[in-house]
Amino acid sequence: MWETLTTAWGSLLEPLGDPVTLAIPAFLVFLGLEWFAARKLEAADVRDGRAFPPTAGYEFRDARASISMGLVSIATTAFWKFLALIGYSAIWVYLAPWHLPANAWYTWVILLVGIDLLYYTYHRMAHRIRLIWATHQAHHSSEYFNFSTALRQKWNNSGEILMWLPLPLIGIPPWMIFVGFSVNLVYQFFVHTERVGKLPRPLEFVFNTPSHHRVHHGCDPEYLDRNYGGILIVWDRMFGTFQAEKQRPTYGLTKPVGTYDIWRLQTHEYAAIARDVRAAASWRDRLGYTFGPPGWAPSGAVEPQPKTDRSVAPESTGP
Repeated sequence: MWETLTTAWGSLLEPLGDPVTLAIPAFLVFLGLEWFAARKLEAADVRDGRAFPPTAGYEFRDARASISMGLVSIATTAFWKFLALIGYSAIWVYLAPWHLPANAWYTWVILLVGIDLLYYTYHRMAHRIRLIWATHQAHHSSEYFNFSTALRQKWNNSGEILMWLPLPLIGIPPWMIFVGFSVNLVYQFFVHTERVGKLPRPLEFVFNTPSHHRVHHGCDPEYLDRNYGGILIVWDRMFGTFQAEKQRPTYGLTKPVGTYDIWRLQTHEYAAIARDVRAAASWRDRLGYTFGPPGWAPSGAVEPQPKTDRSVAPESTGP
């Protein structure tokens, strides 16, 4: 196991072994180009504490918060990867019934498809279980949708780490798991934009696209909890969570946080859970507030989501 652990850890420390590290220059270039293209767009219309930005718009404080959360996530992700590496190596060495060869094409196919299916599963859970939502909601807190939003990453990756456990169990080398997830993340960066409309229908049918992911970031009632896919949108089509983009979404959380403080953006839902649990009258209610869906109420129903008024969202005047 020690040899497996050191080999895998060495691959994590090697910059060229991580697709995300390789992609950082491209991230910066595309973010800069999009920001430059948006420089002349009018400011967002703010009504009732919610921003309705122009199409492909940027707001400096919002983008700065997103980028800052992404930088912190580099360190927190490294911590979670270290813990995962120990567990994955032990599973791969002692429990996996066979070891898939890293140089075989089918191993990479199994890895990438497996990562994407597990990502869909985790992502769906993150929207339906409040405790996991508390880790994920920071990514949805921006009321803008641009490449900087893709960098607004969570700091608690513990749920994803657990979700990947089947991969070393079926014999995928531990270091490959991290490479596969990095490939998934790199792809997802490029679907966070309003600069790209709908792609040709075959691509829209199979792959997650900017159009599909704009729906996912919408807080409009018809868009909530839809389009969970990472690279492939076929999971949503198969499991009944697909929604096509019909009109421009209203971005952000159903209840805006109203801050650019990155600590509050990451932790406010944990604090809300703690308040609800302290005020709960029974253990059933405490469990409901923690593991029920976001908006769960003691009656067992989910609180109705507030409607958003798209009519106040200004149209882009173009750069």
